[in-house]
This record gives sequence, C-alpha cells and structure tokens, in this order.
Amino acid sequence: MNQDYIKPDNWSIIEEGFDVERVKSSESLFSIGNGAMGQRANFEEHYSGPTFQGSYIAGVYYPDKTRVGWWKNGYPEYFAKVLNAPNWIGINVFVNGTSFDLFTCKTVSNFKRELNMKAGWLSRSFRATLPNNIEIAVETKRFLSLDLDEVGAISYSVTPLNVDAEIAFEPYLDSGITNEDTNWDDKFWETTAVTQDKNKAFIEAYTMKTEFKTCTFMASEYFLNGEKLNAKETVSYTDKSITFKHASTVKQNQTFCIHKFGGYTVDRNHEASQLVSAAKKVLNKVLSLGFEQLLVQQEFAWAKIWEMADITISGDVKAQQGIRFNIFHLNQTYLGKDARLNIGPKGFTGEKYGGSTYWDTEAYCIPFYMATKDQKVARNLLTYRYNQLDKAIENAKNNLGFKNGAALYPMVTMNGEECHNEWEITHEEIHRNGAIAFAIYNYHRYTGDYSYIPEKGLEVLIGIARFWHQRASFSTQKNQYVILGVTGPNEYENNINNNFYTNYIAKWCIDYAAEQTEKVKAEYNSDFCRIIEKTKLSVAEISAWKEVADNMYFPKSEALGVYLQQDGFLDKELVPVKDLDKSQRPINQKWSWDRVLRSPYIKQADVLQGFYFFEDHFSKEELQRNFEFYEAFTVHESSLSPCVHSIQAAVLDKMDMAYTFYLRTSRLDLDDYNKEVEEGCHITSMAGTWMSIVEGFGGMRVKDDTLHFAPKIPKEWEAYSFKINFRNQILKVNINHNETTFTVDGDHDLPIIVNGQKVMAEKSVVA
Repeated sequence: MNQDYIKPDNWSIIEEGFDVERVKSSESLFSIGNGAMGQRANFEEHYSGPTFQGSYIAGVYYPDKTRVGWWKNGYPEYFAKVLNAPNWIGINVFVNGTSFDLFTCKTVSNFKRELNMKAGWLSRSFRATLPNNIEIAVETKRFLSLDLDEVGAISYSVTPLNVDAEIAFEPYLDSGITNEDTNWDDKFWETTAVTQDKNKAFIEAYTMKTEFKTCTFMASEYFLNGEKLNAKETVSYTDKSITFKHASTVKQNQTFCIHKFGGYTVDRNHEASQLVSAAKKVLNKVLSLGFEQLLVQQEFAWAKIWEMADITISGDVKAQQGIRFNIFHLNQTYLGKDARLNIGPKGFTGEKYGGSTYWDTEAYCIPFYMATKDQKVARNLLTYRYNQLDKAIENAKNNLGFKNGAALYPMVTMNGEECHNEWEITHEEIHRNGAIAFAIYNYHRYTGDYSYIPEKGLEVLIGIARFWHQRASFSTQKNQYVILGVTGPNEYENNINNNFYTNYIAKWCIDYAAEQTEKVKAEYNSDFCRIIEKTKLSVAEISAWKEVADNMYFPKSEALGVYLQQDGFLDKELVPVKDLDKSQRPINQKWSWDRVLRSPYIKQADVLQGFYFFEDHFSKEELQRNFEFYEAFTVHESSLSPCVHSIQAAVLDKMDMAYTFYLRTSRLDLDDYNKEVEEGCHITSMAGTWMSIVEGFGGMRVKDDTLHFAPKIPKEWEAYSFKINFRNQILKVNINHNETTFTVDGDHDLPIIVNGQKVMAEKSVVA
C-alpha cells in the first residue's frame, strides 16, 4: 500500500496539493462515466507532464493483431483493444499569450480535486503562477450526463489575481489520438470529415477494421462575471482537429468562464449518415438547458441511483468512502440500458486487459446488479452470453476439435470471439464456462424468474455440459474422470492437472444441465421440443454426461483434511506468506514467472472460490480447514481475491480478518495496494466489495426461495445499512451492535430467516 493522499470523506474522493508524480494515478481514481462513455480525469487544458490520456466509447473497439514470440495453433488472431476515442474535453488556455500548463507553472497552490460521488461530478480548484508571472485562480467542473448519455459538460473559469489580462479559451476536438495500449502502433482511427455549423463543431471518424462510425462534437458558451457574452469565435482546422477561439480582456479579480458541451454519437445507435444531425440535436438540447440545469438533472439522476444502491456505514469514514467509491464506479460503467454492452475489468478508467467481458461479470457483477436494479438488468447480462453461444460453439470446434455443439466461452471477448492471447489463460482457464452456468442458476435462485432457462439458458447449459463431457478424460489408474492441463482461478499455477475448483464446477455444470433439461421437459414442453430439435440432445447423451459427473476425481489430502488445489500442490515448498520477505511483494512484479509457478503462492481464491459458490455442499468444519490452509499461502495479488476471503472469514466468525479483507477490497484502488492504479481501476472486483458487506457481514443468502441473513458487524463500525431488490420487494436492512431491523417497501410483508429463525419483515408505513 503506497497511497496516502486521498482524503477520507463520506461522499467524495478528494486530493489536496498538486504533485506531478501522482497525476496518472489520480487520472484513474477520478475517472467519470455514464454507461455509454467515460474518460480518465485528464486536465482540460494542455498538460506537458506525464499523463495517460483516455476517453472511451462503450462497445467501440479495435482488433489489434496478436503479438507473440512463438505462434501456436489456436492463438486468437487479435487482442481487442478498448479504444482511446477522439478528444472532446480539450480547452487550451492562454493568459496574455502564454499557454497555461500546470507542469510549467512557477507555483501551484491550494490545489484541490474532488470527485463528488453523490452528485456525479468532477471538479478542480487551485491558484497558479505562470511563467510570465501572472497569477490566476482556476475552477473547473465536469460531468457526463446520465440522462443524455451522449453528452458531457464542462465549466472552466479563470480569474487573474495580480493584473488585468487577456484570457483566451480555445475549445477543440482532436481525432489524432493514440492508444496507451497497442501491439503494433497501428492506426486505430480514420478521420473522414472535420466540419462546423456556426458555433458547433464535428469530427466524423471510424475505427479501422471494425468500422464503428462516430461523430465527436462540441459547442461552447462564454461568461464574464456570470454574464453571458455574445461571443464571436474564430476557427482553425487541421485534417484531424478543429479549434474555436474566443478572447476577452479580464480585469483583475474578474472571472472569465467557458461552458463547453461535447460527446459522441455512434452508429450503434444512429444511422451512419445521421450522426452529425443527431449531434446537432443533442447539442441544441443541452444549450437550451444550460450547464446549471443539466447539473441539476445530473444530481437528481444520481440521487435515484443512490436511493437504491447506497450502503451506509457509521463510525468508519474510510470504510464508507471505500464502498461508495466501488458502487459509484460500477454505476458509471454499466447501467443496464443497453443489452449489447458488458462490464470490462477497467471500465472507462484505462485500457489494460482489453475486451469488455470476462468471467468476472458472471461470478461477481451479476449479484450486485440483481440486487440493486431491476432484474431485467441481470437478465440482459445473461442474454449477452446467449447471443454469443454460436461463437462459443465455434471456439470449441475450431480450437479444441470438439463436436456436437460443445461450447467454450471466451476468456476475453467483445463480440463472442476469443481475443485473449496468453496460451495458459486462453486455452487452459476453462473454469470460466462454469461461472456462466452458475450465473444462470444464481439468477433463477435470486429472482425466481425461471423463464430465462427454457427461453435461452438451457441451450447455454447444454453447450457447456457438452464441453465438460468432452474435456474430461478417463484415468484407468484412478478409475475416475480427470481434467488435465488447466489453469484454475489461481493464475500462479499453469498447465496443472485436476484443479479442484475446475473439476468440481465441471461436475456441477453437468448435473445442473441434466436437472434443468428434465424440468423444462416436464413443465415447458414446447420450449423443450424446440431445444431438442435445435440441439439434437438425446437421453443417451445425457447418460454419458452423467457418467463423467458421477465419477469425477477430486484431489484431496486425507491427512490434512483439505481438497488439493491440484494434484501436485503438496509437492511444493510450503512456506507461508507470513514468512515471505515483504521486499519480495508483489511477487508478480519481483519474481520470474518460473519462480512464481513453482511457488505455493496463490494469486486469488481458487479452492475457496468453489467453497464460496457451493457453500451448502460443504460443512462449516470443511470450510474452516480449507480456509485456514489456503489463506496462509494466498498473496491476494488479484483484485478478485480479498472479497471472497472476507465473506468466508465472516462465515467463520473471523471478524478481524473479514474486516481487514473488506478494507483491502474496498480501498484496493484508493490505497493502491497492488501499485498499479495509474493503469486504471479494478471495476469488476468492486462488485465483490458489495458482496463482502451484503453476503459477508450481512450474511445474506437465498435458500428455498427465502432470504436468509446471519448479520454481523465489525467492531470498528457503529452501524451499517443496505437495500436489496428481492423479487420486486425492496428490503432495507439496518444492523448495529444491538439489533438488526428489516423494513419492506413493496406490496406485502416479506418472510425471511434470521439466524435460523423465521421473521416477518413488515411494510414500512408512511404516516
């Protein structure tokens, strides 16, 4: 942990003092988004210091040709790059002809940057002395509209403090941008038109190869001491940029302000020929509203989100700030409006990892969206995978030689095609198939909506069961089925045999697919007939599946009473993490890959991921033995790890440990535990932070169509509360050291189980 400049605050992320060494980290932490687009917290004005420029449009990507030293059959042809989109936020600022640049200023004082999570805006304020000795005060505010999600707004004001000065604003658009992350330094964008219409400017461009067509647009208004100016702008062009300019003589202590509106229209939502027209329409709307009214709407939109999604924590500001930071970024990244989109690991905060979809969505994100939004949002995420089933079947056929509709979902994807090019991940980390099947089960368990399974889900389950049936092989020595050559969730072991978690979830997937086939046959016969006709599934095939599932091998140490992460785990030099020199951490940055692979150290929950998913399949004593054994070797160098350990520590009444893991998952980026936040934030693991409170401390489970709770509270907290949407009933849970209370905002009282006892959560009554 090396970050200590973020100030504790219940509702805001606050940075005080300007330091060039932390600019890139802050660009990640203060990122903003609205589900349709997002951007790192780059400065609007020119900045010549180290920076990671990034603006992103949801669903727009580039297939960057795979770059490997030794090509192997089956490598994906490309790695999908999240694209840095044309820049619309830029505003060059000149004071008496001198360019304002924080990196070249003589002094910068009273610097404050704030990300207000309650209202959804980003601001900066500071004083600076330019190289020409003019002192200025600057205030900025920026947001991306939730209501009009193609547009964002900027208010940027400059006040000369020691002289009268001519101040010039140059708002611009620029499509001559590059990616931080690129394999071959390819040209990602082709600009086709740079145009203006009075005070509005437009750049039309499309992505190479994928040919997403976009229009980047802007318009500006100017104010002097709060009075709107009838400003005339001059304009200059290049083949990839357009710049407007307006200058005013500003007396000492007067304020010159620009309101800039900009954003993107995309052919995913409009006819390609109508992108400029659509941009004009949205610009006319926001110009008629104005910055302040648009900001009021933004605050109202965020208030509606927080009304449902907020988790309150009393007595621990850092814990409170952490969970709200996580909830805020999840909602900035994905709001469920567009079923074509998904949740990338970095969201709109950076380019690392590429792709928009990992198994993180099914394992971690769906529970958050099920409970804090309408169930349609989670159903959209499941439908996303159904729509890519044909690609998953093609993947298994072309890369593994599998037949008969076996489906291997990609590790990383944008459109259903595999686009991850590390062999040990792409072809061995096959447990992702299991997470997708588990999400279908989890959705039905939580929402009670079974209709998804006969309509779409059963086809996915059949494809996944066929995959596991063909991927397992029979060991005559063990007289059981084994799964060889895999990488489990712990990516610090590659190409190992019989990863417990992989084997266990493979068996479960087959059993679940067989069960659902019987249920659909009995209760949804027309759907069943359609599916059988399409998949050609037979009773004999299901019997062959069950032969594998019923005879699956699970490595176990009888002496230790634990399941083994893989067959050879006990052959390692089992030195616990507590005895590892701290100077060697994180090992993924300090050790060779060979050394990492031979070590016992675990990147993230692996065996324990199985215990988390299938808690009811094991006794509490089994959980305790496995937890205590594997926690000793876990380095938590994956963002996905601490939340699972926090939940299980809470189950085991290890509350100090559960709290420590909660702080780690909730403040992973804020405190930069893994020393990599400048690359972007860990968005998908943020849903795990929500789970660590609701499922960990709150003990929420769904069993037999009923909510169960086993509430606990860290000693560091006075109280906490959260809401969940359970089958269209909004349940609010308040927990303190003396009691837990439940109230329902819905049609009827809700029976729940608390610590094994039936309780009636009553409707809240408004007097």
